[in-house]
Amino acid sequence: MTAPLALDPARTALVLVDLMDRIVALPLEPRKGTDVLHTAGELARSFRAAGAPVVLLRVERPALAEQPPGSDLVAGLREEGDLEIVKRTIGGFQGTGLDARLRGLGVTRLVFGGIATNLGVESTARAAADLGYDLVFVADAMAALTAAEHEASVRLDFPRLGTVVTAADVRLDPA
Repeated sequence: MTAPLALDPARTALVLVDLMDRIVALPLEPRKGTDVLHTAGELARSFRAAGAPVVLLRVERPALAEQPPGSDLVAGLREEGDLEIVKRTIGGFQGTGLDARLRGLGVTRLVFGGIATNLGVESTARAAADLGYDLVFVADAMAALTAAEHEASVRLDFPRLGTVVTAADVRLDPA
C-alpha cells in the first residue's frame, strides 16, 4: 500500500466492476459484497463531486433471452452522468466501446474496484494496461470468492500493473 495518491479528475475515471445484486450477494472474501458496495459508493460520490467520470460495468450472459434475476446494478449505485457499460466477457473492454468512450473524455488513468478481484476487475485491468492506461487498484473496494484469490491479485498481480491503495489513499486534486 502507498501514501495518499493525488489524482487529476480531468484525466481519471473510476471503474466499478459487476456491482450487481446477484454478485454482491455471493459469499465473498476478504470482505462482504455489501462492504465492497459501501466503499465503492463512497468512491463514486467523491469522483462525481470532483467532476471525474464513473464507469459502471455489468455482465450479461450471451445467448440468453432473459438474464438471471439480480443482473442489474445494485439500486442507487448509478447516478445521472455515469457510464453504464454492459459486457459479455469477463473483462470490460472487449466489444463494449469502453476504450473509445474513455479516450473521448480524455481519460488516461483508471481507478478500479468491484467483484471479483481476480476475474472481472483483473481481466479489465489487464486489457486497460495493454491499451496504455495508468492503473490504480483500491484494494478495500474489491472482493473475490476466496481471500486467497483476492490476495493473489492485490499482492502479486496488481503491483505489476499499477498502484495498489486503499480508499482512504485516493484523493482527487485538480491539476
